[in-house]
Amino acid sequence: MKTIVVIPTYDERENAEAMAKAVLATDGVEILFVDDNSPDGTGEEIDRLAAAEPRIHCLHRKEKEGLGRAYVAGFGEALAMGAEKIVQMDCDFSHDPKDLPRLIACDADLAIGSRYVKGGSTPGWPLRRRLISRAGGTFIRMVTGMPLRDPTGGFKCWRSTALEAIDFRTVESAGYSFQLEMNHRAWRRGLAIREIPIAFSDRVAGHSKITPAIALESMKIALKLRKAK
Repeated sequence: MKTIVVIPTYDERENAEAMAKAVLATDGVEILFVDDNSPDGTGEEIDRLAAAEPRIHCLHRKEKEGLGRAYVAGFGEALAMGAEKIVQMDCDFSHDPKDLPRLIACDADLAIGSRYVKGGSTPGWPLRRRLISRAGGTFIRMVTGMPLRDPTGGFKCWRSTALEAIDFRTVESAGYSFQLEMNHRAWRRGLAIREIPIAFSDRVAGHSKITPAIALESMKIALKLRKAK
């Protein structure tokens, strides 16, 4: 079963090579980096890696349009490459590549790496961040009716048929709330979803792109999705 790991990048030059090596430690997978014309030279660094390793690919985009748009482009490219399973993950090591085999082996249309099911954790997070994150998840479950413990989780493995079933190309969210909208579409479609425990850590290098506005965006999208219950 052909599996492609889609990893969006923007100013991730410090992490790209280490991430590629860590992901390719899982047998049989390929990587598709989706670079939004990073000013720090991430795209050029990935091209250098791809020249030496045929399992590494890079989709170059002209400008930064948001995480959601990068994933939509990456998923489309991965499907065109013949992927039967598509993993999505961050490039900053907050998602541990050692968890890839468990996600890929999961018998589900959508397997979500979850911080908040039994066995999941957020090591190194301050109490305030944990409380805000959990409160956000509770709010989303109450508003949308979606039963996921980690509704905004972004470390996921999709069957290609599941992506096509939810018509991922029409997802509206351009930013981080893309994760919520995709999960909600899968749930509404009645797809088989499983949450797999993971440890979600802070990034290893580079700068975080998470801001308070991102949390607010997710709340707004949750309220919008309530109408689709």
